[in-house]
Amino acid sequence: MYSIIVVPPPTTEDDPNRTQRRLAPGERLVFGRSTRHANDLIVPHDGVSRRAGVISAQGAFWTLSNLSGGQTYVVENPEGAGEHIKVGPGRLDAPVPFEFSRIVLPAAGDLLPIEVWAPRHDYLRGEEYGDGDTTTPAFSVDRTKRYFAVLAALCEPRLRGEPHAPLPTVEQVVERLRPHWPAASRTSVQWNIDYLAVKLRLKPGPETADTGPRLNGKKESLVSLALRFDLVREDDLVVLTAPAPRGTR
Repeated sequence: MYSIIVVPPPTTEDDPNRTQRRLAPGERLVFGRSTRHANDLIVPHDGVSRRAGVISAQGAFWTLSNLSGGQTYVVENPEGAGEHIKVGPGRLDAPVPFEFSRIVLPAAGDLLPIEVWAPRHDYLRGEEYGDGDTTTPAFSVDRTKRYFAVLAALCEPRLRGEPHAPLPTVEQVVERLRPHWPAASRTSVQWNIDYLAVKLRLKPGPETADTGPRLNGKKESLVSLALRFDLVREDDLVVLTAPAPRGTR
């Protein structure tokens, strides 16, 4: 039977042991500062509403209701490099798509985390609906090429659990890649960044580009696209410690 596991915030900074709650499909858990029922989850903080919200298990996913009068809750995907959803005051049954989530409750200057572990999602098997022509991929990237190593190095700080980390400079990318790509230089890294901007269609190729200002925030745009569509995942960071990738340049 599917179930979700809810881990409440610690009562003190030195209290790593938190009692887990397990919900089967159709069950719900009310959380807040005070209790109406014995099974409610108490969050003992003056900045939390008496009835702050409801977590409801729905098979392979779960929903969050925000019962507060004025606080927006943020549900983060700690594995998703900054991916999150916002659940505004009064919103009922907002579906949460993450397998592992952290509800962040703003509470009088503190940010209280409630962790929720949902069942693994179900996916089609590879052989299902496999007839007919192959669909052209939206983004074509070759993980053996140098441009992918450059993209991975740009994404690394945010994939390491710092969703708002500043992006590395070109010089920092060079230093990150040089142990396994000795010929890496500022020129070659910048060339690959420009190449990625064209390959991922953030700007037209040189043969079709018209005159005008250069793309602003090129690195930010590349990283945002790569993380939103999973072009680079945490397990891809192995390319930063693997033998030198092949071309492009």
